[in-house]
Amino acid sequence: MNHRKVEERFLVTGALGCIGAWTVRALVREGVPVVAFDLGRNHRRLDQIMTREELAEVTFLVGDITDLTAIEVALDEHRITNVVHLAALQVPFCRADPPLGALVNVVGTVNVFEAVKRRLDRMAPLVYTSSMGAYSAADVNPVTGRLHEGGEAHPTTHYGVYKVANEGTARIYALDDGLSSIGLRPMTVYGAGRDQGMTSSPTVAIAAAVLGLPFTITFGGRTLFQYAEDVAGTLMAASRSSLDGAHVFNLGGHPVDISTWVEAIEAIVPDAAGLLTITPTELPFPSEIDHAGLAAIGPVPVTPFLDGIHATVEIFRGLAAEGRLVGTEQGLAATPAGSA
Repeated sequence: MNHRKVEERFLVTGALGCIGAWTVRALVREGVPVVAFDLGRNHRRLDQIMTREELAEVTFLVGDITDLTAIEVALDEHRITNVVHLAALQVPFCRADPPLGALVNVVGTVNVFEAVKRRLDRMAPLVYTSSMGAYSAADVNPVTGRLHEGGEAHPTTHYGVYKVANEGTARIYALDDGLSSIGLRPMTVYGAGRDQGMTSSPTVAIAAAVLGLPFTITFGGRTLFQYAEDVAGTLMAASRSSLDGAHVFNLGGHPVDISTWVEAIEAIVPDAAGLLTITPTELPFPSEIDHAGLAAIGPVPVTPFLDGIHATVEIFRGLAAEGRLVGTEQGLAATPAGSA
């Protein structure tokens, strides 16, 4: 085993979310000690992609990132060296309760940075997720039609405003305290466990196809897709990098039309033909995104979207065979009583 990995001890906040679950799985499969820090207690996303033996290797902590002391205790009691900060409320929840969204997404992130700052002597760069939601479609370069790295952000949601604030927090902690950090901006993350959030419906459509249920994807047009397993691998690569200062990188992936996405699902699940429809309204975010800066952390995984859809179908089919693919847990609405 790599000597560095023996010394690593990861804390993953928001570990029960989609990206968190894939990150925990990747660390366990490398044999790296990992502490899953989350306010929730439902392990269903981890259960979908990990074996019982793998889950037994995880240390679970019920904790709230709005509580600075709880984070500090977790870092010290478990001798944490690497922090991957993913805990956040997503777009719909921030819209429904902006004060709570700011408390979790902004104050909670400040708490994570503060806790790491107080232990800089043993910590790797702090890695966190920002979001392409920090930008709007109007932020693309009018000549190239692409969002250029370093472009000025004009978010159109509370969630996006909070993410811009977090990038600023990272910059100030680097300037004032020498805390190195890397923020990653995903766009449309997909894969088993992606059942909530503004861009979750392409994954929900895969679950619906496997279950043989009709479903409407909530947006149309084109978006940049990133497989959850790749995002996890990129987060880990960032944590292991030797970059100094505060950095924020756009994630790469595959720009895909939603109509093409549906065709791909139907090709893999032929019985789903005609079940999936699309809402024509496009996302208020760029789909053509420069991500050359990401090379600074080294090679990162990028799964072809057809392979990612196929892998997700196989996970869902396995769950279905065991009677564990529950529509309401995958983001599908409950079927009204008496309906087909």
